[in-house]
Amino acid sequence: MNIWLAIIAAGLAALVWLKLVNPYVILAAVFLLGVGFAINAPAWTAIIPEVVTKEELPAAITLGGLQLNISGIIGPSIGGMLLPVFGANVLFAINALCFLLVIWALLMWRKPIEPSQRVAEGFFGSFASAIRYVRVTPAIRVVVLRGVLFGLFIAVIPALLPVVGLKKLYLGASHLGLLFTSMAVGSVLGAVFVVPRIRASFTPNAVTILACAMLGLVYFLMGCINQAWAFMFVAALAGTAWTIAASELWVAGQNAAPQWARGRMNAVYMMVSNGSMAIGGILWGAAATFYGLDWALHGASILLLFSLPLLFRLSIDFAHELTQQQFFLIPDSDNGLEVPDPEEGPVEVTMGFQIEPSKRDQFLNLLREIRNIYLRNGVSSLRVYEDLARKHSFRIEMVVATWREHLLQQERMTSTERETWDEVRRLHHAQGAPDIRVYISREKEIVPQKFRDP
Repeated sequence: MNIWLAIIAAGLAALVWLKLVNPYVILAAVFLLGVGFAINAPAWTAIIPEVVTKEELPAAITLGGLQLNISGIIGPSIGGMLLPVFGANVLFAINALCFLLVIWALLMWRKPIEPSQRVAEGFFGSFASAIRYVRVTPAIRVVVLRGVLFGLFIAVIPALLPVVGLKKLYLGASHLGLLFTSMAVGSVLGAVFVVPRIRASFTPNAVTILACAMLGLVYFLMGCINQAWAFMFVAALAGTAWTIAASELWVAGQNAAPQWARGRMNAVYMMVSNGSMAIGGILWGAAATFYGLDWALHGASILLLFSLPLLFRLSIDFAHELTQQQFFLIPDSDNGLEVPDPEEGPVEVTMGFQIEPSKRDQFLNLLREIRNIYLRNGVSSLRVYEDLARKHSFRIEMVVATWREHLLQQERMTSTERETWDEVRRLHHAQGAPDIRVYISREKEIVPQKFRDP
């Protein structure tokens, strides 16, 4: 994607040099750059947990957000100074070279690649697995819901802050830039001085609640203050609160997803949070139009404060490390059979358990967790049966769509999920391991083909 971004930037440089640029070309280029950033961002953010330890992850994510704010301050300033000196074509060419520098840095990283014998997953399969993982994973659903709520309320800043500056404070273009600079400076100061101290004293959920309470106060002050200098201070507070809340939610999302799903979950979180910000911007803008700017800001403050009790129910204090660990349901054996084609299927895995009568309820409770684990890792259905002739004899049947999905879901077992599976195995009362068998559908070979007219 960095190659894609470099090509777009270089193309803009060439078009400017050839004097072929017009507003439609600029809009098309912005759209294509947006596509590149949208696809690149989830993968880029998924890299962070691979280059830092779990203890360093919160600071690294905060630093990532901090560099965006610093870039937002420095980048336009540098561009504005260099534009009259070198021209737009040179600046776009420099931009293209910057993307190439990012590629060089990635090549220099030389990430150790763990060998895998599994078949790669396709785009649509990956898309479906992301939806399935969100649907059956409570921690991810909490992060997504929190992202929606945060996006709706944080949209007040980009939607109404410029309106306050232009319509209420009567700021010019340069002073309006200072207003946004104040917010960025507050974000930087908050990341450097506030975030480390507040994280040392409070849980992640408590940190987000405090940040949201600060946002509620900021919105109330935005509706009361009429002096530009005081509003600059309020904008700095807004930047601080935004950085604190956003970084904690992002850390929770990184910790809630295993390595194989992290990029997909990042994409889901970005989609819902940005989508809710877009919807929120429309709603707060409409509220300011129909009820007045001050009433919209005070209403946002009141609604945000009333939503705080909901954050206790949607707590993000579940953060824990999820590390990939290969775990094979089927012991390796040379049975002389041909390896199925990746697209063959469906595939059924059966497991037989003998459970002591006193452990029956514990076994069924653990199977509820096992069901969610396998559903989010790729199994399309999981059923549990109890033998009527032999009480406390259970049979688990799992079905996956293809042999490819069967191989992939074996690699997705994390250490936390493995511990749950080990608890189930320890409840097996009979001698030896549970009876595990794998079947692949041969229905196509026995169903008669339809006759066709010549």
